[in-house]
Amino acid sequence: MTSPIDVEGGGTSVVVDGAPQPPTKPEDRKLEGRSPGQLMWIRFKRDRTGVISAFIVIFYFVVALAAPLISKLYGKDPYTIYADERPELFDSAGVPVQPNGGISSEFWFGLEPGNGYDVFTKLIYGIRTSLMISVAVTLAVVVTGILLGITAGYIGGRTDYAIGRVIDFLLAFPSQLFFIASMPVVVSLFVSPRDETPTYVRVLALIIVQWVLGWMSLARILRGTTLALREREFIEAAKVSGASPWRIIRKEILPNVVTPLLVQATYMLPSFVTIEAGLSFLGVGIVEPTPDWGQMFSKASTELVLQNDITYMIFPGVSMVIFVVAFNLLGDSVRDAFDPKSAR
Repeated sequence: MTSPIDVEGGGTSVVVDGAPQPPTKPEDRKLEGRSPGQLMWIRFKRDRTGVISAFIVIFYFVVALAAPLISKLYGKDPYTIYADERPELFDSAGVPVQPNGGISSEFWFGLEPGNGYDVFTKLIYGIRTSLMISVAVTLAVVVTGILLGITAGYIGGRTDYAIGRVIDFLLAFPSQLFFIASMPVVVSLFVSPRDETPTYVRVLALIIVQWVLGWMSLARILRGTTLALREREFIEAAKVSGASPWRIIRKEILPNVVTPLLVQATYMLPSFVTIEAGLSFLGVGIVEPTPDWGQMFSKASTELVLQNDITYMIFPGVSMVIFVVAFNLLGDSVRDAFDPKSAR
């Protein structure tokens, strides 16, 4: 029977006659390095709350993107007025005859009192409208915050002073009141007040109004982060090597502001969802027949619905609460994954 022979002065053993090698010691195993992104992903996967919230958020976006397909498979659309097409389903006041708003195997979430829209298709298309507007606003705010915030922080001097004073001026506006007051003004820039306003004009106006008063906080955060980064050694080394300011910003600063940028974006999007819904609820945003979360809340607050079909409020209310809470929890989990030292 053969066995490994230790070689004097050697770090390994010689195996004779194909004998099995001795087990490798833990300290002899090759260590593999992980990038910051891989470490962040590992920490995020360990956060059960964050993973569940991520699945919920993804589910909402999938529903929003697949709304036309879901509607086709369901066999109904959010624009059919069933009070006219099937009047036997409603009483003289326009309230569904069946209890709980007419919920049945044919109409999963019931029928809307009054016009009689299908609530299920109106809800999924409402999710589509609200998320589409909010994502567009978030992208516009992120781009503006990056351009102005990093520019002010890196260049400094008069540029920083001018951008800072613009931010201070816009932050002085009462945002909610300004949203309400400016919507008709922005709409009038595209359409005469005497003409009917197309839906795309209202959508564009919502995006512009929220963007104008939504980028300042992100720009201020990125400015502060850039001010701290521009004094670091690797920035000084890039300057000495002759790199242009644009290359320094693109190659050195931008990768180091991804963390606050991503975390703030996860907080901003649900905020814009609620703002858009609030404007539609007040009648200055999306109006019928275009489905929208805020427009559904507005309909649910009418006397006809409150007195006859209180269940109508449950579907848009619960869906919005779940989405906003899930997105906020996702933002917390992303922040903790990037910065494990932070405590909730």
